[in-house]
Amino acid sequence: MRAAVEAPPAASGESASSTGFRRARPSRDLTAWVLSQATNVERHLEALRPFRWSEFGDPATGPSRAHLAAVNRTMATLRKPLYSATRAVRRAADEAVARPERAELARLLRAKSRAQRWVRTTEGVWDFYLDLFNQRQGAFAPWLVACDRVALDCYQYAYLGVGRWRSIPTPPPFCYLRTGSGPATSRRGIPLRRLGNRLNPFPLIQLPYHRLVNPWTLGAVLHEVSHNLQNDLGIARAIPLQVAARLVEAGVPREVTGIWVRWNRETFADLSALLLGGPAVVGSLFDVIGRTELETTGFTPRAVHPVPYLRAKISVELLRRMGFTRHAESYEAIWHKLYPRAKLVNAPPALLRTADKAIPVVVDAMCFTSFPSLGHRPLAKVLRFEAKEQAMIEEAAERLADGVSPGVVPERFLIGAVRFALDERMAPPKRLSGFFMEELGRRAR
Repeated sequence: MRAAVEAPPAASGESASSTGFRRARPSRDLTAWVLSQATNVERHLEALRPFRWSEFGDPATGPSRAHLAAVNRTMATLRKPLYSATRAVRRAADEAVARPERAELARLLRAKSRAQRWVRTTEGVWDFYLDLFNQRQGAFAPWLVACDRVALDCYQYAYLGVGRWRSIPTPPPFCYLRTGSGPATSRRGIPLRRLGNRLNPFPLIQLPYHRLVNPWTLGAVLHEVSHNLQNDLGIARAIPLQVAARLVEAGVPREVTGIWVRWNRETFADLSALLLGGPAVVGSLFDVIGRTELETTGFTPRAVHPVPYLRAKISVELLRRMGFTRHAESYEAIWHKLYPRAKLVNAPPALLRTADKAIPVVVDAMCFTSFPSLGHRPLAKVLRFEAKEQAMIEEAAERLADGVSPGVVPERFLIGAVRFALDERMAPPKRLSGFFMEELGRRAR
């Protein structure tokens, strides 16, 4: 038991019975308050514990053991300094109890402030992951695990397609719901502000509610996964270098070449998504970029996305190169009907003037050029998509519409299947959405 701080003796002429209580009680209160400061931060440390696999509901929809282990390792890097700060508060509290002088109390307050800063930092990261994992206990869990399955399938296919062995990254992407914003991703191994600038341990894919409600728009999952594949496959630096070299060789002005290089990540994600999911992904892209003429043709300096008007043309060009001429012509006709006048607003004139030359060069540089990190294969061979894959998607669409299992079709193809079924009016949208989520949820168990 810790001894209470004794009250100083009563001044001469004062009654001990009248002054002793007044002087002793504040000292006892001070002792209690001092000790409670150490208790508070100790309990904060205890509460910010590692996550447990058993606390997030059904294991089929909850975070995997690999995800939890990765998060707990990240949390350990924060708990260690918090533990040290907590011990410092306890030592300072004990010293202040033994000697409640100004210097000791000031030392306690400084130690407490340091500890509280670590508490806030640690709790912010802990709360972030708690929110992500708790989404797997509610009504949205089947939808999110369905997107997890699609993302995992993309990774499996990509790593099987490379021409040499590569270490398999783990954990796989983790999808979560965030309203009020569009799809986004946080790549593996990059510092995130919401993690206290610590490295993100696995890919995070943010999806808005309106995409989950309409699964035929989930080409966004393939796009966001592709951002992560560009990094994990080791071509994040090679792609922009190849694009720059090829455009300069083709005679594209350096000012315009710089713009295409700046757009490389988003362009790669569009093209990779198309190779992963087939022609229906272009329809999903059109859902996003088909807006007012000003929005679709407007150029923004330093933007990382291509001008939407050109973004559509890039995907149409890849469709042709993949051998889907009919699909390319159909999408091109739709785009021309929506935007009959070829123009870009506020863009350098050379950007549109050289687009017909630059777009095939960019597509060839990204998709049909071999890279050492892909085992000296081009992306179009690693992520091969041909007529037989499209036939699988169309057959799966018929089965989804009938409410039966689509069979062994890869998960990533179900996005194209549900879109094909919707476009062909094979079944009502609500029915198609339900069967899509049901099938992917079943595969997760």
